[in-house]
Amino acid sequence: MSLQNPTEPSLPNGQALADEHLGLEARSQESDHLDLRIWLRLLACSTQIEQLIRQQLRVRFASTLPRFDYLAQLERHPNGLRMNVLSRYLMVTGGNVTGLTDQLVRDGLVLARARLETPTPRVALGLALRGVASAAIDLSDGLIGDLGHILEQSQVGATVQVDGLVQTIAC
Repeated sequence: MSLQNPTEPSLPNGQALADEHLGLEARSQESDHLDLRIWLRLLACSTQIEQLIRQQLRVRFASTLPRFDYLAQLERHPNGLRMNVLSRYLMVTGGNVTGLTDQLVRDGLVLARARLETPTPRVALGLALRGVASAAIDLSDGLIGDLGHILEQSQVGATVQVDGLVQTIAC
């Protein structure tokens, strides 16, 4: 039978815990500064709490912490958020937000607003088309309805060459 240091943590069967089983805060020494020991203890507590939250989200709601954080931000902003703003709030890259958005849209938890509601000028495309096209219309805006208004205001006519319409998906 071996004698153990009574201040060392041990298992219920009396065996001493090896260093790999101890939390960072338990590895601190008396000679370490108090603020370092407190910081390590807070870090250990925070990590344990986060692990428990992740586990409970997974088990009880079949969800993840990033999905919860994303949806919590949207709950705080009922009118929605632009992806770059959401990225800053969540402190993740735009790619992470895009991936989460795609998953949540597929799962029916998030509605992505159409580009029509949040238009982005395509200046580079317009500049590239100078000399090639004198006018253009986004088909998603409603070609027939808008073309009539444009022609009426311009006091001109138009012929739509349906076979020549380019069909692309805007990025």
